[in-house]
This record gives sequence, structure tokens and C-alpha cells, in this order.
Amino acid sequence: MTTRSARASLKNGLHWRGIDTGVHLGYRKARYGGSWLVRFSVGKSYQRIELGTADDVFDVGTLSYSEALKAAKAGVTAARRKIVSDASGPVLTVRCAVEHYVAARDARDSQNEGRAVRSDGSIKLNRHVANSEHFLSIRLDELTEDDLEAWRNSLDPKLKGTTKRRILNDLKAALNATYRKERRRLPAELGEIIRMGLCAQAIGTEPVEVARENQILDEDTIRTIIRRCYVVDEDFGLLVLVLAASGARFCQLKRMKVRDVQSALRRLMVPNSRKGRNKVAGYTPIRVGPDVMAPLQQAIAGRKPDEAVFLRWRHVQTGPATWQRDSRGPWKTPSEMTRWWNGVCEELGLTNIVPYALRHSSIVRGIAAGLPVRLVAAVHDTSVAMIEKHYSRWIVDGLEELAATAIVPLMSEAA
Repeated sequence: MTTRSARASLKNGLHWRGIDTGVHLGYRKARYGGSWLVRFSVGKSYQRIELGTADDVFDVGTLSYSEALKAAKAGVTAARRKIVSDASGPVLTVRCAVEHYVAARDARDSQNEGRAVRSDGSIKLNRHVANSEHFLSIRLDELTEDDLEAWRNSLDPKLKGTTKRRILNDLKAALNATYRKERRRLPAELGEIIRMGLCAQAIGTEPVEVARENQILDEDTIRTIIRRCYVVDEDFGLLVLVLAASGARFCQLKRMKVRDVQSALRRLMVPNSRKGRNKVAGYTPIRVGPDVMAPLQQAIAGRKPDEAVFLRWRHVQTGPATWQRDSRGPWKTPSEMTRWWNGVCEELGLTNIVPYALRHSSIVRGIAAGLPVRLVAAVHDTSVAMIEKHYSRWIVDGLEELAATAIVPLMSEAA
């Protein structure tokens, strides 16, 4: 069986050669050429796996004896792993990985919020993965890069590159979480299959998104926005004022407690965001001016240290199109400020400006003031890499102005 000439002398039919205890490599000779297969014992019976065509006639697309032997070992290993995996618990599929990940993310976010909420990862995966029944049914021990590529190509082409990357990252996290937990039941190469199959670079050559220029607001525009927000609602105005002054994210400010406002030092202790892996809980100290501290002191006067700083009125419907104030409570989601924010921007003639523009503007303001990029990153609870990636243009402008101050005349007046 090991060479073409040896196989040529065999009679038509099935021939076996033992390669391990209970494992036999088979050669099925036909009138024209032959094919390879392998059998291995499972209890008191045998299970067979077809391997491919032998290289009796053609060299391309066929298997030599050594290649068939290698394929036999790989096939038996995978089949035995599958048998052990099935006996160890429920079949592990893409659906299992996604459901476990979604449940864990929802539980974590609900604990952080103190109420039942759906996580961002849950929304993305249910929208873009849960609708692919075939993909969800694939066993993890049979998952291939081609399967992941086929799913990736099925994403809506209208989605932005950054959105696709976030979806890919959520699915990658779901698959890797199950792989780490059940690695004894799964092939060792699955981690590399996931990494390569969901490589973010594979979704296209779309350029890296930077902070849009129209989201960088000048100081006069920001002051005008704040004044109009106060006219709409005082609670809303205070929130926008501190967003602009600190450059913090909404998710950080909503977690601030009264004790985090250090009036004597004119400093805010802003909780770090929960973005990133293994993020350490802590605070970022941010100095603010007296114009910001004064309304904050007024808002927290007489309140308990553990109360949330930023509150808003809740309304109840008392009749057709009639609402009245019911109680005050903490802000919960950014969407609660969307209607008021859009109304203010429309009134001022600002198009497509989002609240995150206040953070963009704060970062650029720090860069333009000549602050070290590392300090700007630390104050805004982000990394130097992210600052350099998204605000590179303003870094160049700021450094150019700073470098210009070092210019000295090198030619004498007479020359």
C-alpha cells in the first residue's frame, strides 16, 4: 500500500493496514485507481472516515500514502475529540457561545446599572448574528475560517467600518470566552481560527476614522449651547456644562456621587469608565473653574454624600398629551438628553452635532494649549494611542505652534 507499484499488484477491493491499536488505514482499489479511508474502534464496532483519492493516476488533488497517513491521524483525532466532547456535556455551537456571552454581558451591565438592562454587545449580536441560523448551528469543534468569512461577508454592506469592527469584536469575545472555558473539549487550533477568521483588517480597507472637524466646537459656540440648555431645563443645563468643562463621558458623570465634588479644591473626582479589559476601578481628578463649581455646589447643597450628583425630573402622564413632574432621579442613558440636545442644536443652526462633540472639543482644547499628550489622555481617561490615532491633526498643529517658539534668528542684522 505504501507505493503506487505495490498498490498496482493488489486485487480490486478493500485492503487494511494497521497504524495504531484499533486504527487501520484503508485502501479501496477500483478498476481505475483507488481511494483512502481510515477506521477506528468505538466500543465493539468501527467508525469509518473517507479521506480522499489515492495518487495512483494523478498527482494533483490526490493523496500519497504518507499524506493519507497524516490525514488519517488528523481525522481520527478530530473524531475522537468529538466523541469525548459529546459525552462531556451539551454540544458546543456558535449559538451556545453567543448566548452565554450575551447573558454574562447583560448580567454585568445590569449589576453596574442597578437595574435590568440589555448590554450593547447583546443588541449587536442579536441583530447581526442571531438571524443566521446556519452559522449559529455550526459546532465549535468544526468551525473553520471559511465559516467565519462567510458570516462576515453576510453583514450589511451599508454598515460603517467601525460598526463592523465592533460587531466582529463582540463575536470574537463570545467565541473566545467559550474556548477558554471549554478548551479541553475543543481543538487547540480553534483560537487561531477565531483570530484569523475575525481579523478586523479583513473587513475592508476603510481608512481609520478620526474625530470629525465639524464636531470640534469653539468656545463661543459651547457657551451658547450651555446657555440654551439651561433655558430648556436646569438639570439638563448643569449636565451639559460639566460635560463641556470636564470632557468626560456621559457614563462617567452619571456615576458621580455628591462626595466626588471637592468644592474647596475646585476639583471633580470623575469615576473611570468601564471601557477596556481588566479596567481598574478608580477616579480621574479634573479641575474646573469657579463658574462650573458654583452651580454644582448649589445643586448638591444639603444632599447626602452617596447621592448621585446629576438628577432629572421624571414625568407621569395625567391625561391626553398632558404630563406633570413626579419625582427626581439620576440620569440613566444618553438617550434621555437626545430630544433636548437636538432641539437646542436645531435652534442654533448646528447640523449633526452630537453631545460627544463636547468631549472632542475638550481634548483638542488641551492639545492646542500645549499640554503633553500623555496628560491630555490621562485627564480624559483614555490612552495616548487613542489620542494620537483620532486627533493626530490637532497634535501636529499644536506641536508646530510650540516648536515655533524655539525659533531664534541665526543670521546677523548686518547680513
